[in-house]
Amino acid sequence: MMTLAQLFRDLPGMELKGPDDVSVRALCIDSRRVAPGAVFFALPGRRTHGLKYIEEAMDRGATAIVTDQDIWVPRKTALVHVPNVRAALVTASRRFYHNPQQHLHLVGVTGTSGKTVVSSLLHDWWSAEAPTGLLGTIHYALGSRTLPANRTTPEPIDLYAMLAQMHQAGCQRAVMEVSSHALDQERVRDLAYETVAFLNLTPEHLDYHGSMEGYFESVARLFDGRNGPAPKRAVINLDDPYGDMLISRLPADAKVVTFGRDPRADLRLEDVQCSRYGASFKLHTPDEVLSVHSPLVGEFNVDNVAAALAVACVEGTDLHHCVRQLARFGGVRGRLELVNEGQEFAVLVDYAHTPQAYRRVLRTLRAITPGRLLVVFGCGGDRDPARRPEVTQVVAEEADLAWATADNPRSEHLNDIFRHMRAGLPKQHSVRFLEDRRHAISTALDAAREGDTVLIAGKGHETFQQHADSVVPFDDRAVARQLLRYRRELSS
Repeated sequence: MMTLAQLFRDLPGMELKGPDDVSVRALCIDSRRVAPGAVFFALPGRRTHGLKYIEEAMDRGATAIVTDQDIWVPRKTALVHVPNVRAALVTASRRFYHNPQQHLHLVGVTGTSGKTVVSSLLHDWWSAEAPTGLLGTIHYALGSRTLPANRTTPEPIDLYAMLAQMHQAGCQRAVMEVSSHALDQERVRDLAYETVAFLNLTPEHLDYHGSMEGYFESVARLFDGRNGPAPKRAVINLDDPYGDMLISRLPADAKVVTFGRDPRADLRLEDVQCSRYGASFKLHTPDEVLSVHSPLVGEFNVDNVAAALAVACVEGTDLHHCVRQLARFGGVRGRLELVNEGQEFAVLVDYAHTPQAYRRVLRTLRAITPGRLLVVFGCGGDRDPARRPEVTQVVAEEADLAWATADNPRSEHLNDIFRHMRAGLPKQHSVRFLEDRRHAISTALDAAREGDTVLIAGKGHETFQQHADSVVPFDDRAVARQLLRYRRELSS
């Protein structure tokens, strides 16, 4: 078992006061998870600071407290004073789990939209050949087991614990969704990615980053060496205006593969055809033209498939194998996922929650819907209130009928969320406001006719609903399926 002295050996600027020969049994950033023998890292945060929870951590048996502040602790507890607590957390996590990243070939995928689809496709293709790890928004695939995800990119303690499990399970490669928050908060600091992919950048998380410039700078850290070793290979979407900017940030010796409809793209899309059952397109590569048939709906999913194929290409994977696997791909939970109980209209569940995502999804569905477009949607509490009227305006403009309802209200009163949303309504609209999400879904399904499409948006794969002081089970897919079956039983 590792001692404190070994855990923090040669850490720049570190000063350790107190016993340094005690064994370290766990690392924690949440005081509620501290057990005897744990080291507690008092991280700074946007809403609170870990220093507020030091007493609780010590009461629970913390061996040491890591902080950037000069504080008093009892003589039996070690104090580790460091200039950067997050940097110390990364180093300690690596050492505690015996540097598992050294045994894994890491691929990172970043951007506003599409990370989950692209990483899931890559995991599907590579897992058919050898055990492959996956860390993403929906779940963590660790080689021998799969866990539900609680955030897109885990904190360092969980990240390195799971990389260690991947290594132990025989994985040699892992694909990760890398969020802008994770880059800004240094969760993936100093990780050496062999290949990184940029998908797109649209206005989101601006309540966190402050501006698109700040958002871009956080994402750029993955490409320009500020996060750690610069990547050896980069895949860039040339159709996004930030693509060229990222290319200019890459080191001169990085191998770059571009994709998109742009004539300069190394993997170029042409002849895109979309239907209710998927899409087909031609992909021009430097060596050949591939005919690709995808079961994923929408032009934006064509972009996601092209991105995944570009990553596979630069990683040396046989593209013909990927195209064959793609035809059998079962889709991604909560990403335009079809709920089919034999009804005469289409029902889909999607994770769209920004104005741009809603516009893209609704226009995609409009193009392939012979009847009307019906939408159930909401806006989350404690998240960027400025986009609530924008989302509502988009839905009012693009849908034939819509029901605004609760998403994850969190600590906000639903009436306040609805008030912000109503500010985006045009004079003429067909949007009703219903507080209960199940009621809203049921009402939409009752209103649907043959040839219509019902989109249930905002929560996607989530299986819960967050309120001020509780988290309750709620799965849009399960609720829709249950209601559709009930309708079928009533009509039989």
